[in-house]
Amino acid sequence: MPAMQATPSTTQAPRRAPRSDGAEARHRLLHTALRLFAQKGFSKTSTREIAREAEVNISAISYYFGDKEGLYAATFSEPMGGDSSDLIAICRDTGLPLEAALRACFALMVEPLKQGEIVRQCIQLHMREMLEPTSQWAEELERDIKGPHRAIAELLCRHLQVARADDDIHRLTFAITGLSMQLYVSQDFIEALRPSLLRTPRAIDAWADRLTGYAMALVQAETARRREVAAEQRKKP
Repeated sequence: MPAMQATPSTTQAPRRAPRSDGAEARHRLLHTALRLFAQKGFSKTSTREIAREAEVNISAISYYFGDKEGLYAATFSEPMGGDSSDLIAICRDTGLPLEAALRACFALMVEPLKQGEIVRQCIQLHMREMLEPTSQWAEELERDIKGPHRAIAELLCRHLQVARADDDIHRLTFAITGLSMQLYVSQDFIEALRPSLLRTPRAIDAWADRLTGYAMALVQAETARRREVAAEQRKKP
């Protein structure tokens, strides 16, 4: 339909820009909710406040997310992007050597750091959820923590030729995943001490390569330890 022409008038107020489309409204809702939930927590953040600061009608929350709980759940799974299923698929690819698999995993793990402030808000939200848990914590634990942990443990079992994950495989898994998690938890410290380490996408990509090397050193140390234990056991009568 052609645009209607307004009659010229010296007293006519300027026309307002057209409202953003649905995708933009949903985007504003999601990121406004992320900021407010991270700052105040789930119970102390109202849907009316979210809608007001996002500059959308409050009914948009039910339209796009169902309810407040649905919006809260979306703030956990959407802003940083990615999907834990991608990491799990890499770990289960038996054609990949260990180093290549770890490098691909770390590349996925550090990629969200390129989003800057959004990542800080996501980490703040996750930390608040740990201190003030809702039903979302159990879902988060199952979807984005247990699955990837099991997949990496299985990858290490294949490389170390261990039939099933024992305590030391799990220790090694936590140590390896902790390498990337430390970047998220320590963002503010890194910015204060050596901001160049996170300043550009290229600098963040370099972390994937370095963390792969550190992880391989951990694997080699565990391999050597297991050989020593096996040698000692063979010496016993």
